[in-house]
Amino acid sequence: MNELREAATTVVRRLRDAGYEAVFAGGCVRDRLLGLEPSDYDVATNALPDVVQSLFEKTVPVGKQFGIIVVVVGGMTFEVATFREDGPYLDGRRPESVRFADARTDALRRDFTVNAMFEDPIDGRTIDYVGGRKDLHRGIVRAVGEPRLRFAEDRLRMLRAVRFATRFGFEIDDTTFAAIRADAAHLPEVSAERIGEEIVRILTEGGARRGFDLLDSSGLLSVVLPEIFAMKGCEQSPDHHPEGDVFVHTLLCLSHLAAGCSETLALGVLLHDVAKPSTAVLRDGRWTFYGHLEQGATMAEEVCTRLRRSRATTDRVSFLVAQHLRHCSAKEMRAATLKRFLRQDGIDELLELTRVDGLSSNGDLGYYEYCRAALDELRKEKAPPEPLINGHDLIELGLEPGPLFSRILEAVEDSQLEGDLVSREQAIEFVRARWIGN
Repeated sequence: MNELREAATTVVRRLRDAGYEAVFAGGCVRDRLLGLEPSDYDVATNALPDVVQSLFEKTVPVGKQFGIIVVVVGGMTFEVATFREDGPYLDGRRPESVRFADARTDALRRDFTVNAMFEDPIDGRTIDYVGGRKDLHRGIVRAVGEPRLRFAEDRLRMLRAVRFATRFGFEIDDTTFAAIRADAAHLPEVSAERIGEEIVRILTEGGARRGFDLLDSSGLLSVVLPEIFAMKGCEQSPDHHPEGDVFVHTLLCLSHLAAGCSETLALGVLLHDVAKPSTAVLRDGRWTFYGHLEQGATMAEEVCTRLRRSRATTDRVSFLVAQHLRHCSAKEMRAATLKRFLRQDGIDELLELTRVDGLSSNGDLGYYEYCRAALDELRKEKAPPEPLINGHDLIELGLEPGPLFSRILEAVEDSQLEGDLVSREQAIEFVRARWIGN
């Protein structure tokens, strides 16, 4: 028994020793039955919240009005929830009230059958009131009870159905899927932050392409990511893109995302061609997309902001979209320019995006391999040399601070990296000759 499960079992034992029912609940039961190691354990009990708090030394009443207390044992946290029946949901997320109940009633108010099972950790018995074990064996995501009622209680459950089907390679039950299609337009009732979290998890937990196929066929894609839906039917020239339109290409790219990939890489792959539909022009029988890099970076920033991603994530994704074709000019770059390109923060993710992009189009990885080899060689070199001069030196030369400073210092750095300038004195003479004159 691992440390996390052992500590969770201690919580159950203490509740039982005090005369109460207590079992593991939800995702940890599902994962164990699938042969996966749970990342957390939730406990369900008939003990009321005040009782739970009285039985444990350290607790946090995160949702006491809903019967939820976080218990801290050995530095590990466990959500302990009192069995309950929910009252009406008026905000598409939380019940207005709850009534404490028994285990069967609690199971019937949960989202999907595979998430509504309990486990007795003492004897290992699975307690299943909703047919969750059968659905788990068959690989089915099925809403508990009436699907449209479950989705009316919390609209995010529609995205969660897609995520679970994606993560585990399951099918969504026909009746449940029909309910998602019927209610897809209601998804914006959920906060953008919660939607963003689910989208990122669909992208990063494995099977991202299938996840977006399901989002599309369920009607959710056009609601939550209309920019991706707009890629459908946006044609591309077959010599570079024999795979088909921009949407087909993007789905192929998603198929190369590994489980556990970073959020920024996943969003960069998803959005790298986001501006192609708005920049597409047919000229002399060929499709062109002039400006789609710059416009795409702006659109990517807008999408990430709408999904409430962090500023750091948004900036990185915008960078990836803006520069995802720059590697195609690497062979023509001066040595200094190539080094500066390859030393950018985020270069590894950028090159991985270019690899995925190439694999999902005509398969040409020549530019990627050139940059990858150059980066490997660059990393074998010593750290970049200290700048020969700085802004204070330019001021001493009589130059006024301003935008010109950056251009001068970059030119000096280029010449230094090329090996043309090796000393401070040479750098100062270089500046005098080019920017000060006689």
